[in-house]
Amino acid sequence: METPRYHEHAEARWFLAKIQNEFRGGKITVENTHKLLEELGIRCNFAHVKRIFKENDRLKQGKITIEEFRIIYRSITYREEILEIFNTYSKNRKILSEKNLTEFLTQEQYEVIENHSLSTEIIKKYEPIDEVKNEQQMSFEGFVRYMFSSNCLIFKEDCKAVYQDMNQPLKDYFISSSHNTYLISDQLLGPSDIWGYISALVKGCRCLEIDCWDGAQNEPIVYHGYTLTSKLLFKTVIQAINKYAFVTSEYPVVLSLENHCSPGQQDVIADILQSTFGDLLLSDMLDEFSDRLPSPEALKFKVLVKNKKIGTLLETHERKGMFKQGQVLETEDDVYEDEEEDSLKEPETRDVFLLRVKEEKETDLSKLIGGAAAKKKTRKIRLALALSDLVIYTKAEKFRSFQYSRLYQQFNENNSLGESRARKLSKLRVHEFIFHTTKFITRIYPKVTRTDSSNFNPQEFWNIGCQMVALNFQTPGLPMDLQNGKFLDNGDSGYLLKPDFLRDTTLSFNPSEVTGEGHPLTLTIRLISGIQLPFNLFSNKADVLVIIEVYGVPSDQVKQQTRVVKKNAFSPRWNETFTFIIQVPELALIRFVVENEGFIAPNEFLGQYTLPVLCMNKGYRRVPLLSKEGESLEPSSLFIYVWYIRE
Repeated sequence: METPRYHEHAEARWFLAKIQNEFRGGKITVENTHKLLEELGIRCNFAHVKRIFKENDRLKQGKITIEEFRIIYRSITYREEILEIFNTYSKNRKILSEKNLTEFLTQEQYEVIENHSLSTEIIKKYEPIDEVKNEQQMSFEGFVRYMFSSNCLIFKEDCKAVYQDMNQPLKDYFISSSHNTYLISDQLLGPSDIWGYISALVKGCRCLEIDCWDGAQNEPIVYHGYTLTSKLLFKTVIQAINKYAFVTSEYPVVLSLENHCSPGQQDVIADILQSTFGDLLLSDMLDEFSDRLPSPEALKFKVLVKNKKIGTLLETHERKGMFKQGQVLETEDDVYEDEEEDSLKEPETRDVFLLRVKEEKETDLSKLIGGAAAKKKTRKIRLALALSDLVIYTKAEKFRSFQYSRLYQQFNENNSLGESRARKLSKLRVHEFIFHTTKFITRIYPKVTRTDSSNFNPQEFWNIGCQMVALNFQTPGLPMDLQNGKFLDNGDSGYLLKPDFLRDTTLSFNPSEVTGEGHPLTLTIRLISGIQLPFNLFSNKADVLVIIEVYGVPSDQVKQQTRVVKKNAFSPRWNETFTFIIQVPELALIRFVVENEGFIAPNEFLGQYTLPVLCMNKGYRRVPLLSKEGESLEPSSLFIYVWYIRE
């Protein structure tokens, strides 16, 4: 049996050499204590360091000795749960040999290792004691640094890169989308700010909304019309977008124009778009995609305009290079009021729907519309030709009905639906809705009564394949946690390939009637402990608990909760195991929420982390926590063990 060598007192010598310079003056303050811990490679929350410092400052002088510092260091690094794992694989409870480390990585972390290569790399990167590192071994000091490193995070490394097929048509992707992107507060009185666009783009958002209105001196402006929100110059917004469009993702950005401008200022908009974006602006159809949507890959580093359009792509192509300023097109926009809601009473089955689709192929549209309770209105729309011709693959088209779309909607036409109407249709006509989203890009936006910029739960619309589920990015909370967590996947590119069952026109999928015929996943999570959790600095209260939530199809949505650990946010231990049976893991997100128990008032939110279930690493993993606003709370995290199997 291999007996790993261990250099006696190497750890003590290393530690003393690292800290003795700081103690030449005798004692150090809490600020220097925190700094020295960081220099030793131990990330610490200053609030926790301050509390531990106070407990170990025996003379209450605001300074500690080298021995008192050693106690603080050990209390932070020598966590019992980590030591137990180390001792399981260390033959002498002092050192991990390269072979021992390989056993741990393969048996516990489910790593695939060839010739100890990963073990060698980890030792080289995380072992701080040269004498140990040179023997290709790992001390407990090194093991702690590895376990607290990015290598042991719950999020899979593979999901941090673009790994999905990016050569499918745009309609086959979930696209990160924002609503009224210019607003950074409420919808009625708050300020408009270019920071709304910058922050959304930095977060990977790929569909931005711009409300355009006539401004003074022939300068179009951006604001929430008929409200007291402040105004931005359109050109300022476009300049900011141009600067940040491809900082996070190289895949296409869609500018969803809510266009209220006169034809003259529409010409100005077209000119600003062309002069600012230049070749980045998609202003003509691609040769290979005259009758179908291109892919994100084909549209890399391109900006697309979503707006009303008159005429075909071929007509636009034939006008390429012509002078268009001042030319105005006029059309009638048909509006069918509530025809779906008024005429539909009961949901229909998939078989009935498929039979009706077959019959409709031989049915005259006028009879189809005439048989409904629709009230038709028309209104005149005047479009500047210059702006109309910049709309290529993202033509905004009023949604009339699923029947109309099946018969007449073109491949490059997109629909927008308010959440209320979309929710009702998803309940009454789920098969038709999913069929629609397999064919056409569909955008869902918040209802008008959300004047406080609150958000709906986006999961219900992802479940039926809606590509652009637009949220108010400025409003923190559960919906944005789900949004941010979902789009962590695929390299934070803002594009996620929809599962096969949401791209298949045979419509075999209904999120409300999952039969278990797919490949369900059994997920087990052992919640071991917390690491330097946030706590209320004012009350010093730290009665912490963790809630684990799953979001997905209705049958998969569940939450489970730990017991409360009293008065310990620094290193709470739970050792509780939770099991989840997830029927549709392709759509499922898991959310970890840390709370401070409330007695009279509701529990206090301390931190959360959300990610797709299929992006979870197995083994001993650390769950980094984020604030309500989505900012990192490192080193605050949860320590868990993950295991899952798919049927």
